Amino acid sequence: MELLPRSPGEFGSARYWDRFFRQRGQRPFEWYGAFPELCPVLHKYVRPRDKVLVVGCGNSELSEQIYDVGMCEDIVNIDINSVVIHQMQERSRSKRPKMSYLLMDVLQMDFPDAHFQVVLDKGTLDAILTDEEEATLDKVDKMFGEISRVLQLGGRYLCVSLAQAHVLKKAVEYFSQEGWVVRVHQVADSRDKQQFVLPVFIYVMTKFRKITASAPQILEICPEEQDKPMRMESVEQLVTAVKDRQHYALLCSQLSKTPCKEQVCLDLCDKESGKPRYTLHVVDSSSVKPSRDNSFAIFIIPQGRETEWLFGTEEGRRQLATSAGFGRLITVALHREQHYEGMASIQSELSGRVMELAPPGLPARQQVPFLSVGGDIGVRTVRHCDSSPLSGEYVVEDVKGDGTCYFRRLIFLRNRNVVQSEARLLAPTPLPGQKKRRKDKKKPTLAEPPGAIDKSYLCCEHHKAMVAGLCLLGGPDPLSALLAVLVVGLGGGSLPLFIHDYFSQAHVAVVEIDPSMLEVATRWFGFSQGDRMRVHVSDGLDYVAKLGAEASAQYDAIMFDVDSKDLAVGMSCPPPAFVEKHFLQKVKAVLKPEGVFVLNLVCRDAQLKESVLATIREVFPLLYVRRIEGEVNEILFCQLSPEGRRDTTELGARARVLEGALRQAGRPWDSSYVLADMLQAVKIL
Repeated sequence: MELLPRSPGEFGSARYWDRFFRQRGQRPFEWYGAFPELCPVLHKYVRPRDKVLVVGCGNSELSEQIYDVGMCEDIVNIDINSVVIHQMQERSRSKRPKMSYLLMDVLQMDFPDAHFQVVLDKGTLDAILTDEEEATLDKVDKMFGEISRVLQLGGRYLCVSLAQAHVLKKAVEYFSQEGWVVRVHQVADSRDKQQFVLPVFIYVMTKFRKITASAPQILEICPEEQDKPMRMESVEQLVTAVKDRQHYALLCSQLSKTPCKEQVCLDLCDKESGKPRYTLHVVDSSSVKPSRDNSFAIFIIPQGRETEWLFGTEEGRRQLATSAGFGRLITVALHREQHYEGMASIQSELSGRVMELAPPGLPARQQVPFLSVGGDIGVRTVRHCDSSPLSGEYVVEDVKGDGTCYFRRLIFLRNRNVVQSEARLLAPTPLPGQKKRRKDKKKPTLAEPPGAIDKSYLCCEHHKAMVAGLCLLGGPDPLSALLAVLVVGLGGGSLPLFIHDYFSQAHVAVVEIDPSMLEVATRWFGFSQGDRMRVHVSDGLDYVAKLGAEASAQYDAIMFDVDSKDLAVGMSCPPPAFVEKHFLQKVKAVLKPEGVFVLNLVCRDAQLKESVLATIREVFPLLYVRRIEGEVNEILFCQLSPEGRRDTTELGARARVLEGALRQAGRPWDSSYVLADMLQAVKIL
């Protein structure tokens, strides 16, 4: 027998409810939670001496239970259905003498003004407000007007609801505009999750005399896990907060029934600030056969390492789940704006929430392990925060990498999971006469002054590939050759600085559109200008166009490492205008015939990427591509003469010569550089 409405419109019809209650008979119906779930909220707003009106009472046991536990006895119940009123009168006649049931329409009540301290509504508003048609909204206005009329000043309208967006918005707007205080409670839910997934809310509208039309609205929400209300700035913000909790409940229900085919991402926010505190990814591994001991685990990503491929990409997290050997792994990223005491406090804070995301079939009271890299939550110290009109908000932070190394990073907060620039920090050197730290003493942390920037180290794999591309230039010794290099895009300055330091005769011109980045590179990343290094604060498009108008064939190498500010485009590096044919022809005009144009391409749109490559091939007949493993980046090496084509073996050999020369350059050299490998892996397009 189907008892649920066939359409939302039926939900508000008297005919539907008459048929519904006749079929139900004497059985109570509790779609909106039973008394144990509602009681903790109701007891805050219903006092024993209150006179309470229950509108649209139906055959719910709620008012009977309020009466029986002694919360309140002076209760009047009304409903438009004569069948249910008769049922309830018979059920309570002898047991509850102070409680009454009346056949009455909430849209036109017979009670005098200011007759009640509390009006209680369990689902009635939801039943009436089934759509946003004018006739329906008129009915709701009449209902609200009558409730307002029969309530005393300081009285409370308690509305138990599933909080559909249009229902909540209508109620909040109406009463807040009347000067009432509006608070929304989420009810702790112990209903059967296999049948019900939507959480229950109680709107608490407290009647106050309207002062002025400009008086501030008081809008609050109380999530189920806390008593302290959170202030909302607008009706829209309150509705959004409720939607977030509904989506979370739906997500938990889905994850408790079946494995997720795609990775699920959600934020857990700080209850005080409302800002994200944890970002969770739920990863189900199809290659792991879950058992009692390996069905579920939580992995805490050390601070500052959330951008690494293993933790920051879908494929990386999938491999992490497989290698960890768990059927469901939840990775947890920690946010830079938040403070964390340590692994134990994080585990305590998260344990309740992550258990709501447990896989199907997890035994009750199952111990769920919290994993990390060496049990460490990492180290992150924010050195500088600022904002620029071009780049938006950005942050410079020092983080601990894998092992004992520390790194400094520049991150644009509009794309917080992408490291814009990175440099390795040298270990602090003791002052003359200063004793070495004893082994049993506490290790230094980033709260202490860090060491200097290690200018010999290129953190980014795509920067190593771009440097390797310089071996495509002619001549036996590129290190001592007189090279003119143009770099568009400064960032932290590590790429142009490396070329300047290792290629002793190179003159490097850098073009950067954002003056804030020049300040960041100079102050935080050890960048400096000199006779062979000049920065031009200009739009790269304008600068190259101006060069082409003044002279031609100036540069041995031109490098583009510039990001797009438009995140809606499927190509985040470079901006689309930099790879249009007419601009590439201007690049060609200022590149020497034997020179190389090196482009960092980051494009997730396959069709767009093919179009870009086709355009580049029209201007530069010789095109090599080096894909960066584990990243979207592809480094393109573009040359003008197809006769200069070399196979990968020859390219690898030339890169090996360049590498050997760099090692002999009399400067520190990092052993992780294998430039030959960089070019042996290229493909000719």
